[in-house]
Amino acid sequence: MKKQLKKVLVLGSGALKIGQAGEFDYSGSQALKALREEGISSVLVNPNIATIQTSEGIADKVYFQPVTTHFVTEIIKKERPDGILLAFGGQTALNCGTELYQTGVLKEYGVEVLGTSVEAIMNTEDRDLFVKKLGEVDLKVPVSHAVENMEDALKAAREIGFPIMIRSAYALGGLGSGICPDEKAFVELAESAFTFAPQILVEESLKGWKEIEFECIRDANDRCFTVASMENFDPLGIHTGESIVVAPTCSLSDEQVKMLQEITIKCVKHLGIVGECNIQFAFNANTNDYRIIEINARLSRSSALASKATGYPLAFVAAKIALGYTLDQIGEMGTTSSAYVAPSLDYMICKIPRWDLTKFVGVSRQIGSSMKSVGEIMSIGRSFEEMIQKGLRMIGQGMHGFVGNDHTKFDNLEDALANPTDLRIFAIAQALEEGYSIDHIEELTKIDKWFLERLKHIVDLKHQLMEYNQIEDLPTSLLLEVKQCGFSDFQIARFVLKPKSGNMEKENLAVRQYRKSKGILPSVKRIPTVASEHPELTNYLYFTYTHEPAFSKESDISTYTAKHDINYYKNEKSVIVLGSGAYRIGSSVEFDWCSVNAINTARKLGYKSIMINYNPETVSTDYDMCDRLYFDELSLERVLDVIELEQPKGVIVSVGGQIPNNLAMKLYRQGVPVLGTSPVNIDRAENRDKFSAMLDKLGIDQPRWRALTSFEDVKEFVEEVGYPVLVRPSYVLSGAAMNVCYDEEELHRFLNMATEVSKEFPVVVSKFMTETKEIEFDAVADKGEVVEYAISEHVEYAGVHSGDATMVFPAQHIYFSTIRQIKKISRKIAAELNISGPFNIQFLAKNREVKVIECNLRASRSFPFVSKILKRNFIETATKIMLDAPYQKPEKSEFDIDRIGVKASQFSFARLQNADPVLGVDMSSTGEVGCLGDDLNEALLNALIATGYRLPKKSVLISSGAAKGKVSLLEPAQQLVKKGYKVYATGGTAKFFNENGIEATAVCWPDENGENNVMDMIANHAFDLIVNVPKNHTKRELTNGYRIRRGAIDHNIPLMTNVRLAKAFIEAFTAMKEEDIKIKSWQEYNS
Repeated sequence: MKKQLKKVLVLGSGALKIGQAGEFDYSGSQALKALREEGISSVLVNPNIATIQTSEGIADKVYFQPVTTHFVTEIIKKERPDGILLAFGGQTALNCGTELYQTGVLKEYGVEVLGTSVEAIMNTEDRDLFVKKLGEVDLKVPVSHAVENMEDALKAAREIGFPIMIRSAYALGGLGSGICPDEKAFVELAESAFTFAPQILVEESLKGWKEIEFECIRDANDRCFTVASMENFDPLGIHTGESIVVAPTCSLSDEQVKMLQEITIKCVKHLGIVGECNIQFAFNANTNDYRIIEINARLSRSSALASKATGYPLAFVAAKIALGYTLDQIGEMGTTSSAYVAPSLDYMICKIPRWDLTKFVGVSRQIGSSMKSVGEIMSIGRSFEEMIQKGLRMIGQGMHGFVGNDHTKFDNLEDALANPTDLRIFAIAQALEEGYSIDHIEELTKIDKWFLERLKHIVDLKHQLMEYNQIEDLPTSLLLEVKQCGFSDFQIARFVLKPKSGNMEKENLAVRQYRKSKGILPSVKRIPTVASEHPELTNYLYFTYTHEPAFSKESDISTYTAKHDINYYKNEKSVIVLGSGAYRIGSSVEFDWCSVNAINTARKLGYKSIMINYNPETVSTDYDMCDRLYFDELSLERVLDVIELEQPKGVIVSVGGQIPNNLAMKLYRQGVPVLGTSPVNIDRAENRDKFSAMLDKLGIDQPRWRALTSFEDVKEFVEEVGYPVLVRPSYVLSGAAMNVCYDEEELHRFLNMATEVSKEFPVVVSKFMTETKEIEFDAVADKGEVVEYAISEHVEYAGVHSGDATMVFPAQHIYFSTIRQIKKISRKIAAELNISGPFNIQFLAKNREVKVIECNLRASRSFPFVSKILKRNFIETATKIMLDAPYQKPEKSEFDIDRIGVKASQFSFARLQNADPVLGVDMSSTGEVGCLGDDLNEALLNALIATGYRLPKKSVLISSGAAKGKVSLLEPAQQLVKKGYKVYATGGTAKFFNENGIEATAVCWPDENGENNVMDMIANHAFDLIVNVPKNHTKRELTNGYRIRRGAIDHNIPLMTNVRLAKAFIEAFTAMKEEDIKIKSWQEYNS
């Protein structure tokens, strides 16, 4: 320890968005853990309230405030830290830190940047400097020109020759980048790229080369080596965040890997990076030619992946190095837990991204150099076949592996292979089925033959299975071989038994039964972990069907019997927690917070805690968190495997979102003890029919609805209640395939979509209520009695999905009589379903009438938010109840708090070309922040600034849709004029404002001729804020409103599409300025 530090400031990454997700919660909490070990006091700035790093006992002080230069400067003034860590909060933290360095703030307050110096960071971030630095030691980078205007850009493009790659400097996840085949496309893309960054790069396109990535570590003694080598399954031209990635590299020879490793080390030493860094190569395997594409001198997105893939916790080691340690001082020298040498692997892993592109209107499914995926999974296996099949099941997109997905069909196969979409891997499966040669597929996809040969092996095995019609006829050797190649019991049942219909639960279990009778059982393997204090106690585990290491030429099909790396004995005091799987829209870090808190509580109560999860970005898959971590599938087959070995007291299914919840009933039928609410009752709440009948029995009001069996019935129902109506399938998370229909044409279109989503369950059509408040009730109950609860309200009216809405807690604008009704109804429901554990009910309230829309018997997305604002950990209470442990009941007074919390959603529309940024019943936000304030305005501004809104300086454009919207925006418009803002408005709105004595300047619609055309003004950045409320619900793909909204997104201008939110925002920023927002840590709000 050279450095005497008392207090260190850590910058977090803010809301989860595309390109910057849970990995930074993981790396941040690792860094804070390292600081805590050293006894250094830590201050964290991160407005993302749902993360683990912002929980109690991780950092000493937490500020739920925006990570922007203004706020961080104020926090530095107040806290006076000795040092600052910039590398653990993604691009957000890095950009903010670089700015503080350049403006001299850090120097002025004597704050030292720990770890890699800012100069080294700028050498990797600024392209010109980067090229110059690498040129000094003759390392090759792509030919590229940095340009700052269109004229130079075109000149550079003509010099290099098309096709050409465009990238914008200083942007995360390839924002504003793409490949242009010709000049027309080039001009279009360059214009958009310039709005995100002042400088863009024009460079040679290396499309079709291999992309190889290394994570590298270096300490102050110049000890430097690569920790992990990773290879992209897809060739260059597809962003690493969009590609399937395998580690270690598969298709390169040892010499080639060695050559790239030497270049990496030379490069890292020359740049003077201290800590962890990530380097990406383009590599041409035929000529051994390479280019260094980029270097991240921070923990990159893949560092969480690399840590989980190797058992080498990069973020933790990087934090220790930043504090002045050297690698020989971390972990025990000469053992596998030493950080001094790179770990060697006898297994392989692959990462597969998860997309949710169908949730956005107008977005193309093609993937390329700009990142669109919202989450990822990692699977571990001993062969490529095994891990790819496991991985494709884990993504949770309804796939059963590489083969056996009868519902995916491509009409134009050649096109699907040549132009990658999120489903291209299944196009490869179809091509192999249809007899395409491997050479032909390679030509179309540029994917290495090494991978294609393995994929063909899977298809061949499927055909071998198809030759049998009864399980008993299967040769044991074939059964073992297909298990070694990652086939699930479900796939085997489908290929051998060929059932025509049904959910196959019976057939699935029959295969399991037979397989066990033949002694074909999986083995549990343990991955050695580095830098852990008690390496013999860290159990980082996965299942496989072979003892041969990966890449070995031998096979043990004839001799295999199951053997485990750890010992099993019956333990009454053990509990299994099922995690939340891949992050997706509607299920992300909130459920990880819930899982981790459940594990921690169980450990404190003296239970052996066991976690099953496979998301590499999360803290719950950190091998120090629990007693045993199974990094494996959350499928019935795998969960039963774990239960048979562990024989726990029970399983907790209510803290991981919808995936574990859907398993509840299946586990129950297998006699597994499910802790908390009985699965029978979970089913009564999830199944619309049963739930609705129950509400009627209890005399609780609900919107009128009917379960659909035919189009005729629905028409009759709609004639009774009138449009608009809401169409929804049962058993889904985050409103998948939920839609509001305003006329018959839409009704037909959506009904067809909804019936595709859930075949086993009916589709529900209900009356949609407009202008209605939506209220959330989050609570914990014990045997049907409510123990603690939180009532929060949405700013927006019902019709915006609760995951997208802006939430206020405690609720500010509800009648007392409404609150009384809500508590009464909730108590009735809790008693009827005999709930033990967490649950959430959503209510609609209008004119003192209260209706129930749904009830989830699991932790909801707002649990971390309400827990932290109340300072009562709901999950801790719930876990104690589920494990029959004593708990403390809150006093009545604890629910009266003075502070106010606002949860605002983070949208990533800028990443999704052509998406219409309008909010509806289907969820589209990728993350959220939660901020506190002493009053509503302060909390709201904190939250909105944290999700990227800037407070307007001069002018606002309002186009307010229908008459009601115009009226609601009258008062806010008046406030704007009073405060000296210039108000612009589209035709009708401007007329209405002026008639009512508010001075507004009219602008022309995009398709009108005349001066003040709104699109030109947007392009010239004439507005600081655009409020655009969609008027009616015709197919509005190319309408004026869409063009204005999309223009705002493409030109990076803050946009609001909801009257209620716009009104609240305008009221807040006209009442208080950014400087008036108090700098106040979570600890300072009175508990």
